Amino acid sequence: MKKGSLVNVGLGMTLGAHITPISRNFIEQADVVFVAASNHLIEEWVRTMNDNVISLQSHYEEGTSRMVSYRNMVEAIMNEVRAGKQVCGAFYGHPGVFAWPPHESIKQARAEGFKAHMEPGVSAEDCLYADLGIDPGKEGCAHFEASQFLFNHRPFDPSAYLVLWQIGMAGDKAMKKFETQPEQRQLLVDLLLETYPADHEVILYECAVLPIEEVREDRMALKDLAQQPVNLKTTLVIPPKHEKIPNEPMLELALKLADKINQY
Repeated sequence: MKKGSLVNVGLGMTLGAHITPISRNFIEQADVVFVAASNHLIEEWVRTMNDNVISLQSHYEEGTSRMVSYRNMVEAIMNEVRAGKQVCGAFYGHPGVFAWPPHESIKQARAEGFKAHMEPGVSAEDCLYADLGIDPGKEGCAHFEASQFLFNHRPFDPSAYLVLWQIGMAGDKAMKKFETQPEQRQLLVDLLLETYPADHEVILYECAVLPIEEVREDRMALKDLAQQPVNLKTTLVIPPKHEKIPNEPMLELALKLADKINQY
């Protein structure tokens, strides 16, 4: 193993409330900390744990593909690892959820012979279940990135919850926008209307980033979705269209097998 090292940790969603003790320790002990958080207050909070903090937000630029920005972030992180430093990447939410640079930087570090790993954090998905009172084990959940869902054939079960992330960028194939237009989001609505009725209730959700913020839980008919205000952190939650459909032949086979087992 080479001298440099990398650990990417999660800051959680709500400022100061969701970070784990081990993630805090890695931030405090690092030679340099890279922070990816859309709110400058989160960056300032991380600076209270380490004096050498570098923001990754400067790599984002309107009109530039986010993949270019992501690669630049990875290169900035890897330059410090190659310099033999203990590097910590501190990422908003969970570092492995909807976050390309943490996965790629760990992959590159390991390929170059450096020690690298990831520590989990509280994600927006975790907050969603708590805030909206959804148990994914009850009806089930299907999760997709909104544009990925739009541009690919992604079969799903409408008796489960459908969760579409980054709805504010739905329809942006070039990955150069931070928010798409209603006309682009209407393409997604039209696709969903092939499965759900126009008056089906959907939810626009945003978790609280600051302790003083309120959770966003705006409910509306699907047909009215495209005109609603959205941003980078808005998530679309679509409740089940109907009850689960029992698989009667499988139920019968399971009952017969149980009876056979109980005979012994």
